[in-house]
Amino acid sequence: MAIPFVRTPDERFNNLPDYPFAPHYLDVEGLRMHYVDEAGSTGETVLMLHGEPSWSYLYRTMIPGINAAGHRCVAPDLIGFGKSDKPTDRNDYSYQTHLNWLSDFIEQLDLTNVTLFCQDWGGLLGLKLLTDMPERFVRVVAANTFLPTGDTPANDSFNEWKQFSQHSPKFNIGKVIDMATVAPVSEEVMAAYNAPFPDESYKAGARQFPSLVPVTPDDPAAQPNREAWGILQQFDKPFLTAFSDKDPIMSGLDGIFQSMIPGAKDQAHTTIVNAGHFLQEEKGEELALVVNEFITANPV
Repeated sequence: MAIPFVRTPDERFNNLPDYPFAPHYLDVEGLRMHYVDEAGSTGETVLMLHGEPSWSYLYRTMIPGINAAGHRCVAPDLIGFGKSDKPTDRNDYSYQTHLNWLSDFIEQLDLTNVTLFCQDWGGLLGLKLLTDMPERFVRVVAANTFLPTGDTPANDSFNEWKQFSQHSPKFNIGKVIDMATVAPVSEEVMAAYNAPFPDESYKAGARQFPSLVPVTPDDPAAQPNREAWGILQQFDKPFLTAFSDKDPIMSGLDGIFQSMIPGAKDQAHTTIVNAGHFLQEEKGEELALVVNEFITANPV
């Protein structure tokens, strides 16, 4: 049975600041998924996964620097976000359906030799897929993200965000980005983050994401994520953390990755200074250098 969806008109994306990338599309289970795909010459692919409630626009200042080093940059818009189709029924979104859509995307493009860069829900999805298809990945950069199992209660900052996302009568996506950065986001950039969402009917996926985070031990995703952690605790490929210093939701979680994942040992873990939750928005060029140096320091 086809999933009802809306598709953001193309003209909403005209003349976005610093987003010159040609659009690419493929079909995942009857839905059109958009992605940026900037070719490289080194044989390295960097898969950049965004989270809630952003889209590939978040990576606009990272992509040029990584691409200039010769690396292919692939940045999809998750279903429900950006230029991708947006199912209108919140019940059509689940942790597992997002995993299915994204794994279909990776398989259709036959991505291999992948360095995963993941932030926020990009990690909840990407780190799980890493354990499902480890042969496709050669390195990981985790930034302001985690793989929760529901065995540890969520902190107050996340609980406040979840309440806001579910009950705020006006869910202004651009303003959410601005609220979670240290430096103010310009009106022009906030408008770009709002571009995919002409009205509330386009925001079902953005509204639903916070409620899908496993926060109790009996959540449907809790046991699969526990099993994924069992694999991550044996993951010996290079694993780098690049968390920011001013993210109240994810603060301190980088230390768990560093202590539990074998591939994180002796890596040049870094803290991005003066950045909030959306560190790509504030420090994209710096993060591009981090990724390039990580790839160079850990050849396949």
